[in-house]
Amino acid sequence: MFERIKSWWKGVRQRMFGYEQIKDIVGQEFSMSQSMFWAIDGWKSMLNGTAPWVDNENVVSLKIEQGICRELADISLNEMESSVSSEKLDKLYQKNTKDLNEHLQEGLGIGAFILKPLTGGSSECLAADQFVILSFDDDGKPNDILFLTKKRAGENKFYTRTERHYLHHGTLTIENKCYFSESKDTIGKECLLDSVPEWANIVPGPTSFPGMNKMDFGYFRVPLKNRVDGSACGVSIFSGACDLIKRADIQYGRLDWEYDSGERVIHVDERALNHDKKRGGVQMKHLKERLYRGLNIDQSSGDLLKEYSPGMRDEAYIRGLEKVYRQIEFVVGLSYGDLSDAQEVDKTATEIRASKQRKYNRVTAIQENLKDCLSDFVDALAFHNGMFTSGYEFTCRFNDSILSDEETERQQDRQDVAMGAMTLLDYRMKWYREDENEAAKHIVPDIVAPDEEEE
Repeated sequence: MFERIKSWWKGVRQRMFGYEQIKDIVGQEFSMSQSMFWAIDGWKSMLNGTAPWVDNENVVSLKIEQGICRELADISLNEMESSVSSEKLDKLYQKNTKDLNEHLQEGLGIGAFILKPLTGGSSECLAADQFVILSFDDDGKPNDILFLTKKRAGENKFYTRTERHYLHHGTLTIENKCYFSESKDTIGKECLLDSVPEWANIVPGPTSFPGMNKMDFGYFRVPLKNRVDGSACGVSIFSGACDLIKRADIQYGRLDWEYDSGERVIHVDERALNHDKKRGGVQMKHLKERLYRGLNIDQSSGDLLKEYSPGMRDEAYIRGLEKVYRQIEFVVGLSYGDLSDAQEVDKTATEIRASKQRKYNRVTAIQENLKDCLSDFVDALAFHNGMFTSGYEFTCRFNDSILSDEETERQQDRQDVAMGAMTLLDYRMKWYREDENEAAKHIVPDIVAPDEEEE
């Protein structure tokens, strides 16, 4: 797996610095490996639709990655209810989580994100390519982390601020440093923070906060086993389906080429074209340029026009694409029909129910990790806004509509049929996926009692 990731992503590294430069900054080995640097950059590239196999001519990105992340984020946050018992803290919490869906989509795409409070009651969301985890605690949460912010001044002046947060003997310590370089690819030498006006008021540190025995941010990681380097670093929700997504993009490229190559062409003998003496060459007025092509046709045949209209093989390509879609759905934990065409999914009710259960399990795991992240974020908000990190209660509830909605809707339709608000024909067409004629065959006519004889 790692070798494939390495060969894919080595040429598309987007992170500002690599493993060795970070190692020089912190002066020690750390948890994130070089392979994780490559993998995160690769997932980011896929999420942006710029994977290595995309050439914008023959192969375009279907944005499957974005669809996966959007679907799982929407379902995970569907009817989520969360609040803090402290009115002041709840106001801050609601304000800083209004874009949670967007943050979750990004985090699912590249493995993790951090909700980090700032001064003045605001916060920022940092995706996995914007921080480096130096070490984890026994619960898999960061206890030493490095945030990097880059500023450009002029053509060849680059400043990098490193903000390190770490726990040591139950005390949180924050340390800021600044580095200058004449190349965007190197961090350069340490300099003063006031070299950049926006950073002049930042305390270099290290500044310790006794009694703060936890990190001052909320951390979310995708609940999947890390098969890149085996560390506690989060991996993309679609990390196991990269090869399949590549196949889908390429398969669509084949389908698109089939449509292009199958366009009707009329081969026209040059005798039928107008010769333009002023401009040179030949032309045929009032006709689509791409439809007609000049050709020296055998004059003995007497034909001036010959049509070229090959048969389309698109159905075979579509079937292949649908098969890849269903494989992706299985690997990433989506239900059948989330990516694939629901009408093309030939599955039994039991298999469909199992796919919904699979999605429910994946979403539940995401929600559990998200709940922990938000709980820690509330404590971080309290810390950064001069409040105690205790004496309040955080509540977070999620809806399990993935499994319940279909059964509830079906039961409601049955009641509508019983009361005459919905016909049995419509019911069968909806739930048995039958056309009108097929559904009518299975409907037993009502038995009408004979009229009483007239006296």
